[in-house]
Amino acid sequence: EVQLVESGGGLVQAGGSLRLSCVGSGFAFDDYGVGWFRQAPGKEREEVAYINSGDGRTYYVDSVKGRFTISRDNAKNTVFLQMNSLKSEDTAVYYCAAVYVGIFSIVTIEDPNEYDYWGQGTQVTVSS
Repeated sequence: EVQLVESGGGLVQAGGSLRLSCVGSGFAFDDYGVGWFRQAPGKEREEVAYINSGDGRTYYVDSVKGRFTISRDNAKNTVFLQMNSLKSEDTAVYYCAAVYVGIFSIVTIEDPNEYDYWGQGTQVTVSS
């Protein structure tokens, strides 16, 4: 059974930090790029960060550059999203998603419909 499981969300004050984790199972994790998306109430789902397989190339949406860091540990089938200097506008449900990329060096894949697998989401709430 294919699974992506997120954890690490919660309630934090503005300026604080959280680290989200995404653990994959049931598929060849090493061959997949992983994106972190978020969706706030009444808004569309947006990609905030992406990390490619193989070369580990990363991408960040402008609003999180310098504050968020995406990384992966293929030995543990895990992708992390370190979120620092959190703002109230970061409040959303955060999802990780995996897309098959094989050996290709992909900058990012912004379209959620391109992704093969999704996690259930984890709530991040930043109080001001």
